Amino acid sequence: MDIGTGKDLSEYHLHGVDIPYHLIDIHDAGYEYNVYQFQNDFIRAYHEIVSRNHQPILCGGTGMYIEAVVKGYRLADAPVDESFRREMEAYSDEELTERLAGYIKLHNHTDTEDRGRLLRALEIQEYHRRHPEEYPHMPEMEHRIVVLRFPREVVIERIGVRLRQRLAEGMVDEVAQLLESGVPEERLMRYGLEYRHVTRYLRNECSYDTMYENLYTDIRRFAKRQMTWFRRMERQGIPLHWIDGNLPFEEKVEEVMELFKR
Repeated sequence: MDIGTGKDLSEYHLHGVDIPYHLIDIHDAGYEYNVYQFQNDFIRAYHEIVSRNHQPILCGGTGMYIEAVVKGYRLADAPVDESFRREMEAYSDEELTERLAGYIKLHNHTDTEDRGRLLRALEIQEYHRRHPEEYPHMPEMEHRIVVLRFPREVVIERIGVRLRQRLAEGMVDEVAQLLESGVPEERLMRYGLEYRHVTRYLRNECSYDTMYENLYTDIRRFAKRQMTWFRRMERQGIPLHWIDGNLPFEEKVEEVMELFKR
């Protein structure tokens, strides 16, 4: 799962220097990963990096995963509860969403747009309620959050360029190979926008052009939700440092370096 996840490993080489990275290619395709596991994996990587007197950089487009670290989400590794899932079968998606809203604020729309994810989110919250002692211990750490900011029209243009590039690099073939290797269609559909729409195309549920247009539209919506998430973090008192994405690379690096000297 290289192209659709945007690993971009070719970019981890800058000015003749290989940039070390962590938490990429740590599970096989089809593995069900979650925020709790990410927290534990982050803690291990963090301590390993700090032990070498290096500065860890947590980089990602998913605000929830970043927030899970800096706010220390209290999560537990909830096992599958078949009896609970059978009990929930009688409820509609709307009723399940209302029940989930009784536990948490529904900022993550992906948990309510898919019934499987919705049930899993509820299952986790029920487990947390019954086992409040099973939480990872986040390390004490200072942090600076840096966000690149582009004008909306530039973001839209970059999304189009990026999508066309991924398709040209073989994203459709990647999804087809994943299906052939035995990764279930339903699981791919839950992985993310690219895998969901390309899987629908490969299932002959839409044309290539329709797949492209729907994916382009959904990525734009997702990018807008990302910015909404970061704005919410600011309103909750988490300082964000916005950097003009149109600045030359060297000036952006200089701003970041100055920020970490404070």
